[in-house]
Amino acid sequence: MSHQRYPSHDPVKEPHSISLKVLRLSRPSLVTQYPIDPPPSVGASIKPAPIPASLAYHSQVASNPSPFLLSPVVNLPISFGSAYVGETFSCTLCANNDLPPDAAKNIRDVRIEAEMKTPGMGAVQRLELGPPNGQPEADLQSGDTLQKVVSFDLKEEGNHVLAVTVSYYEATETSGRTRTFRKLYQFICKASLIVRTKVGSLKAEDTQGYGRWVLEAQLENCSEDVVQLEKVVLDTEPGLRYRDYNWEASGSARPMLHPGEVEQVCFVVAEDGTETGVEVTPDGRIIFGSLGIGWRGEMGNRGFLATGKLGTRRVAR
Repeated sequence: MSHQRYPSHDPVKEPHSISLKVLRLSRPSLVTQYPIDPPPSVGASIKPAPIPASLAYHSQVASNPSPFLLSPVVNLPISFGSAYVGETFSCTLCANNDLPPDAAKNIRDVRIEAEMKTPGMGAVQRLELGPPNGQPEADLQSGDTLQKVVSFDLKEEGNHVLAVTVSYYEATETSGRTRTFRKLYQFICKASLIVRTKVGSLKAEDTQGYGRWVLEAQLENCSEDVVQLEKVVLDTEPGLRYRDYNWEASGSARPMLHPGEVEQVCFVVAEDGTETGVEVTPDGRIIFGSLGIGWRGEMGNRGFLATGKLGTRRVAR
């Protein structure tokens, strides 16, 4: 996450007594440990068992016929990584008192504020800092830290800018002054899932001629991580109902999507026959509603994506 430090608004140009560190909060990943085959002996017709020290877990072949690759060791991210639409971006903001213990200055009323600039919003959105029961300001002794956590739901692709402002009161024995500085942190948010939809008409089930349609959607994992789909639901407009024909309806396992893989889902949408009826737009389109997709990442981190309004043009009967 690249950053640029903006100069202080103080009339006197000198180093600040407070430094700011911004660290992204990410889940760790499990370390893989591939077994190493021992060198084959001369004339041996049976492949020898892997060396026990090269296995992720020490177990007998009878209980573990195929060596398990995931070890109990976890890896922390070595870089910022990728940010994807549908995930929650979280980071910790740390304001540190860098003065030596014998300094003649006292640091009081340290405050951190954060804002997020997204591609689709003209205005900057102010962010709430956690924990919610924490004090907004703090007095910091030498070596002390004021730490806040900020979270933001990523809903758009493109360039995001996190702006962090730190203000504090620098007091001496005879005077004092308020000092402020601001830093910008920029990162790119990428698409996590690509959703392609197609709508087809079905025959009416009864003589009243209520409309029925089949809604198909292809979900492509365009991220760099393996995800497991948790749910795919259709938030229908008034006057419509739908039937789910996916893994939850059949009781099958939730699908796993590796990078680049595609899962196809299907719904049957129908008029519910209520007095309100189905609203038709001036251009003759029926709006079904929006599709909501929920998933989990490799380490259980949640993601959710909602499409725009889906629909079809009404065919005269």
